[in-house]
Amino acid sequence: MKILVLNCGSSSIKYKLFDMTSKEVIAQGGIEKIGLKDSFLKLTLPNGEKKVLAKDIPEHTIGVEFILQTLTNPEYGAIRSLDEIDAVGHRMVHGGERFSKSVLLDKEILEAFAACNDLAPLHNPANLKGVDAVSAILPNIPQVGVFDTAFHQTMPDYAYLYAVPYELYEKYGVRRYGFHGTSHRYVSQRVCEFLGVKQEGLKLITCHIGNGGSIAAVKDGKCIDTTMGLTPLEGLMMGTRSGDIDAGAVTFIMDKEGLNTTGISNLLNKKSGVLGVSGVSSDMRELEAAVAEGNPRAILAEKMYFYRIKKYIGAYAAALGGVDVILFTGGVGENQATCRAGVCEGLEFMGVKLDAVKNKVRGEEAIISADDSKVKVVVIPTDEELLIASDTMAIVGK
Repeated sequence: MKILVLNCGSSSIKYKLFDMTSKEVIAQGGIEKIGLKDSFLKLTLPNGEKKVLAKDIPEHTIGVEFILQTLTNPEYGAIRSLDEIDAVGHRMVHGGERFSKSVLLDKEILEAFAACNDLAPLHNPANLKGVDAVSAILPNIPQVGVFDTAFHQTMPDYAYLYAVPYELYEKYGVRRYGFHGTSHRYVSQRVCEFLGVKQEGLKLITCHIGNGGSIAAVKDGKCIDTTMGLTPLEGLMMGTRSGDIDAGAVTFIMDKEGLNTTGISNLLNKKSGVLGVSGVSSDMRELEAAVAEGNPRAILAEKMYFYRIKKYIGAYAAALGGVDVILFTGGVGENQATCRAGVCEGLEFMGVKLDAVKNKVRGEEAIISADDSKVKVVVIPTDEELLIASDTMAIVGK
């Protein structure tokens, strides 16, 4: 069975084609700059070589059509005919409270998803464009929606509600939803297979650390709390996002800088975080290089970045009533040993003991804690696309 996974953003479409018999990726790539004059598709050939195909792509339907043409291209395609694609799985960002699991997409489901557009005005409409594009080109193919917020729907009300007037939750759905749900769900399942343990009884903290970052407290395989909130802005310090900030500080900045809601949103989402503090970059690799050169603001940004992660691990150990496993994933979590070491330093009182040699791992599944560590510290590379493909296959079933 072959499953095409699409992740549609406002100006991009990422894709992977899986052969689910072996769970092998047989084609992958992405379109960038949809609607701009220099749009292109970048794909990875089976031998690992990258190829860039320039094409005018004014909107998503043409983009999806170009991806399908590329998949069947005689020179660098992966399949002979589109008939070989059995289903399409979509990453859907915000499912609100309606969606706690992946579903087969139909008219009623899509209307319910569109009703969540206010909660994710940039992402949800783009996701819908991808679904509509596939429907226009391949009207008979089944499509499945896998929701970024679904995994976090098991949070109790006292964890997801904000201490604002309750009617704001009733009228507008103002609450914590959480994001990176497909990643947190994948790694929380995979770590049990890797360690040979059951989800039941396991107290797990999953740290998805990248340019965007979030942490989840997972008990018995279910999320009981997570750091991102109504939007992906809350929680950890990120590449360009501020993370947690006093709401009073937000209104103070707005008054002093003469910013409207769009202006403050732009400042907190795109100009803050690692970039805003360091003045160097939002990329942790570039920050690490600046730290090595002794840049004082880079050093400060790194300390703040690690501290926020450490603080939430401590908070979630309390929420869980202890912790058995701390898991790192995401671009930074999987690859940056200094981040993992910086976060775990000072957690010895909890029974965390890192092994400096084991911690040198990059992008591989590994236990990086010492043999006598009471808490296992693990690296598990995330594979959200595989989870989406697996959910799609389970729902479509052939």
